[in-house]
Amino acid sequence: MQNLTMTVQPGVYTKTIYEEADKFNLFYPPDPGSMHISQIGGNISENSGGLRGLKYGVTKDYVLGLEVVLPNGDIIHTGGKLAKDVAGYNLTDLFVGSEGTLGIITKAILRLIPKPEKKKTMLALFHHMNDAAKAVSAIIENRIIPVTMEFLDQPTVKVVEDYAKIGLPTNAKAILIIEQDGSPEQVERDIVKISNLCRENGAFELKIAKTDQEAETLLTARRSALTALSRLKPTTILEDATVPRSEIANMVNAINEIAEKYDLTICTFGHAGDGNLHPTCLTDARDEEEMARVEKAFEEIFHKAIELGGTITGEHGVGKMKLPYLHLKVGEEGINVMRQIKKALDPNLIMNPGKILEFPEIEVLK
Repeated sequence: MQNLTMTVQPGVYTKTIYEEADKFNLFYPPDPGSMHISQIGGNISENSGGLRGLKYGVTKDYVLGLEVVLPNGDIIHTGGKLAKDVAGYNLTDLFVGSEGTLGIITKAILRLIPKPEKKKTMLALFHHMNDAAKAVSAIIENRIIPVTMEFLDQPTVKVVEDYAKIGLPTNAKAILIIEQDGSPEQVERDIVKISNLCRENGAFELKIAKTDQEAETLLTARRSALTALSRLKPTTILEDATVPRSEIANMVNAINEIAEKYDLTICTFGHAGDGNLHPTCLTDARDEEEMARVEKAFEEIFHKAIELGGTITGEHGVGKMKLPYLHLKVGEEGINVMRQIKKALDPNLIMNPGKILEFPEIEVLK
């Protein structure tokens, strides 16, 4: 632990990494909502984020080095247990977020940081989504960066409360779950400021967790949102359009209008602090007519996110479903650059074929 690093194989669960670091009073911050079942190799391949992303960043910010098997069988080692290293291209970052299309990650060196001394969690309730969005902007504008600033819209709150039964207020149109950590003095000072800013921007009630267990219950409620929603319909489609923080309210309003336009049930929750929204459609894949409407709805959602200065995916990746929309974000020139990189490393297109990029001129190996 002298270098504040941990070396892991790709099949280690994210939560295990967090727990092992904690034994040494160290901290691995990335915490995707699926951390109890997601593995670090997948986190690296998708550059996963999580609830703590606002203050601590995402997976790429904690990957110092990789061992990767290339499509031709060569093994390369990138980075290392170093604070500085600018020898050549940054190959580590090339493979992080590449969705398994450039090589197979077989080992990773992760950066750890000292564990924060104290943390505090609060719940802010709003009658209007616009007020919640204004509160988020006000907190950031006042140079306060919370660890976590999550939001759930009213439909999501109702479903989560029905599932978890922890006393979430279902009368609120939007709730923010906010956590701060650091020195005891800083945490107390920030929580007071955050509370005041929430009240100034329309919060009608604030609840501060009195115990660690109560705080964990609030965060668990947020993590359980997808599980709770998936109980309602046979098919659950979770997306992650991302917009600037200042456009959160506009994006949520647009999602609601699109859902109404196509007669669909779409609940929205996500990371308010970094503008990463998770519109979640509850549907049935066996209903072809409805699925056609779902596809049109998400196409409009992606276009709206780009229009508001955002992106088609903040942390889930492109895969196959968003492949037709990648040009909206990176342009044809950007896609051509990605194709050249892919062909250089994987000329036979054998690594996760059909993901991220299309190669119409080449028959992809099935």
